[in-house]
Amino acid sequence: MYKNPGCQCCQKWANYLRQHGYKVSVNEPDNMPAIKAKYHVPQDMQSCHTAIINGYVVEGHVPIQDINQLLQKHPAVVGIAAPGMPASSPGMNTALNEPYNVYLFSGNGSTLFRQH
Repeated sequence: MYKNPGCQCCQKWANYLRQHGYKVSVNEPDNMPAIKAKYHVPQDMQSCHTAIINGYVVEGHVPIQDINQLLQKHPAVVGIAAPGMPASSPGMNTALNEPYNVYLFSGNGSTLFRQH
């Protein structure tokens, strides 16, 4: 996982993945826009951190059930994203129940994957 140095919500998301059995290494590069460009994350799908899981880009605070379904179905996409920083997403740990969307994305655009 790549994140901005010192970002606590990103660290909480990494811990959330670990609690669900994923091994997570955390990298804090000086240039996150370069990481997002390297992994072809569209501007409208970007969030605060970028992870690579089994060859897929996982952008932002994506819930574990969505990641697991992505890995089970193996769609022909670049990755999955929870754009922005939804307050009620994993790792944000707020008391708000703010609805948010998770999208699949590729070079051809994005499609809604799940609403939370």
